[in-house]
Amino acid sequence: MNELFSLKNKAAIVTGGTGVLGGAIAHGLAAAGATVGILGRRDKRAQQVADEITAAGGSAIVLAADVLDRESLATARDKMIEATGSIDVLVNAAGGNMPEATIHGDVTFFNMTKEAFDQVMELNLAGTLLPCQVFGEVMAEQKSGAIVNISSMASKKPLTRVLGYGNAKAAIDNYTMWLATEFAHKFGEGLRVNAIAPGFFIGDQNRAFLLNEDGSLTARGEQIISNTPMGRFGVPDELVGTTLWLASDASKFVTGVVVPVDGGFSAFGGL
Repeated sequence: MNELFSLKNKAAIVTGGTGVLGGAIAHGLAAAGATVGILGRRDKRAQQVADEITAAGGSAIVLAADVLDRESLATARDKMIEATGSIDVLVNAAGGNMPEATIHGDVTFFNMTKEAFDQVMELNLAGTLLPCQVFGEVMAEQKSGAIVNISSMASKKPLTRVLGYGNAKAAIDNYTMWLATEFAHKFGEGLRVNAIAPGFFIGDQNRAFLLNEDGSLTARGEQIISNTPMGRFGVPDELVGTTLWLASDASKFVTGVVVPVDGGFSAFGGL
């Protein structure tokens, strides 16, 4: 059973590996035996994550790159191939929201700019598309590999405020299913594409929306907890098990699915 979930001798890249969720996933992949490429724009933070993994007995490589810059992604690809000889797993954890595309306060549906909406769509959708193209091409040549995209509960249930982000993550769901079909048809059963749809986890971008300075819940945080049957926010490490399942041979016959990790949020109708 342990072998099914093992990533021993595998090479994995985590975009957004400098973030809270991406960093936790990177640690989990390394603990399962993979050499993990920590890909992000923040060099110092990427090195910190890599050092933490190494100190824990794992193997990690810093890949300085921007998910919206194909040239920097190609450089990261070449560095990973030189170090490991393959790319077996790609986790697309880079993404996020921005205040200018959030319908809250002074921003309304009517004055939100197209530029703000486009930026959120670009970061989340194109920021997943480009890594899949650059790193996925290596997998296609190998005829093996696992891609795990990061969706969101905002793709399943339209949430108030997060207009741009919700649209972008809904596009990720469709893209995941499309790419899974494309890869299986053209490159065989060894190349799989799936996604995880996290519920509500505390990260750098949403902390102030969900928690007051004293750690108590904001009104928004209270709404979320009241609609989450488990009655709490997720812990970043709780994404690791599902990621390992989708990245390993334990899910060899699984492709094109979006798995909720949400404490029951998507199952609850509010009554």
